[in-house]
Amino acid sequence: MRCAIVGCGYVADLYAATRHAHPELEWAGAWDVDDARLQTCSRRWAVRAYRSLDEVCEDPSISLVLNLTGPRSHFIVTQRCLEAGKHVYSEKPLAMTFSEAENLAQLAAARNVLLSSAPCSLLSPPAQTMWHAIRRGAIGRPRLVYANFDDGMIAPWQSPWEWRNAAGVPWPAKDEFEVGCTYQHAGYLLTWLAFFFGAARRVSAFATCVLPQKGITVDGMAPDFTLGGLEYGDGVVARVTCGLVAPRDKSITVVGDDGVLAVGDVRDERRPVMISRRDERVSISDRLLAPLTAWALRSAAPNVANRRWREYPHTGSVAGAVVAEDKPVDFLRGPAEMMAAIAAARPCRLSPQLAVHTVELTERLQHPERFSSTSVVSGCPAIEPL
Repeated sequence: MRCAIVGCGYVADLYAATRHAHPELEWAGAWDVDDARLQTCSRRWAVRAYRSLDEVCEDPSISLVLNLTGPRSHFIVTQRCLEAGKHVYSEKPLAMTFSEAENLAQLAAARNVLLSSAPCSLLSPPAQTMWHAIRRGAIGRPRLVYANFDDGMIAPWQSPWEWRNAAGVPWPAKDEFEVGCTYQHAGYLLTWLAFFFGAARRVSAFATCVLPQKGITVDGMAPDFTLGGLEYGDGVVARVTCGLVAPRDKSITVVGDDGVLAVGDVRDERRPVMISRRDERVSISDRLLAPLTAWALRSAAPNVANRRWREYPHTGSVAGAVVAEDKPVDFLRGPAEMMAAIAAARPCRLSPQLAVHTVELTERLQHPERFSSTSVVSGCPAIEPL
């Protein structure tokens, strides 16, 4: 399937890094509002440089558009491409508001095209393996989830506005701080939770800006810490946190009647799923090895020193290609899943309803003041494991 890239910014190079592993996806062209950035990427990727978004939309050979623009441009770019009859895979979030996301899903259905959105990490080996363990009853009935995406105090101490990708494009610090880390990161946690437990039913949230001075001037600083309590079916409750202040922690821990499952980093597709069962005693050697285990888990689970941990057998998707050793992620799992769904005429695991549901939850986490009720309006179909 021939696709075009719209947006040649920082994240685009991360998508390009694993395209060799997806020959079914033919990169045919790109467009960006910044011509210098467009020309650089066009040469590096050996693709056509379109002169405008309209030119992309009017090219009948393009079936799929990867919308890799900034979050606040996602809605208008995706809308234009859907109107032109293109399938669209959008970087996260699908839109900045629940109502905008709903409008896009309705438009895609009206045009009979597929709409999907990042993140796609629920297709990764750790997510697939954790869901396998949960549904097989490895920890009994799940009760409580701790889901964290704390990225550490990257600003001002690490000067992230000086970061560059392989193409020399700077990390969009100003945009990131104005949009907010919850819009940027909550989807990684929320899609895993939807995979495991279905749609959330209620959200109680708190959001604030703990560190208003991050080292650069912005038009408005978004919350850099959000905390949400999410209620799912069968009595499952999840605590979700996103932030740019607390030490780096991107873990998910699922507590059940008979044990605990933990993944130390949802952004590491090579990270194992660890299990600790309540009926397994802790030996003296386990206590001696506890510091090493804790380091391996990166504090993924509570009371690690008092538990015996082992790796749950891997199942599900293959590890595949990754961007780099220090970024073990394949950003193209999502577009590849879209193409497979289209070819097989089956539902896409990364459905438009999932994308809309994720936007609603994200908006509720960052802007609880916008909602008069904690009840969630949207839903999403069950996501089939690989």
